[in-house]
Amino acid sequence: MTTVTPRPASLLDAPPEDTVAWINAAGEGTLAGRMGITFHEATPQRLVATMPVAGNTQLYRMLHGGASAVLAESLGSIGAVLHAGDGHIAVGVDINATHHLAVRNGTVTGVATALHLGRTTATYEVVISDESGRRLCTSRITCAIHGRRKSR
Repeated sequence: MTTVTPRPASLLDAPPEDTVAWINAAGEGTLAGRMGITFHEATPQRLVATMPVAGNTQLYRMLHGGASAVLAESLGSIGAVLHAGDGHIAVGVDINATHHLAVRNGTVTGVATALHLGRTTATYEVVISDESGRRLCTSRITCAIHGRRKSR
């Protein structure tokens, strides 16, 4: 049986461990959840998540570049939402990824560091490394911050 951690009244006011637990529970059934992405740290300034290589490879059995982009987008988007605060949403408007090295197994770690936290945009640099600390990918993601959208 899966236990879903209730969302704190405000993610920004919640203790960091509650925020991480809520993000991981909310990710079940999403692309991040299907890819095995697990968040370990989440603040507007810095986020850390891991992802298994297994199941996220391309035909040559190397980590798929798109999987790295999904990890980077997940980190940056969550960071932007945490920065924007309640009543706002953040949507990715630009992402790029430079792939430096290939990896065939193990777990990769993405660390997102805020480059710009503004009123209407948030930008993060995401470094993805293997278990040995070798840089596999460097990504940059920019999100637009909007007021909460009305239901249709």
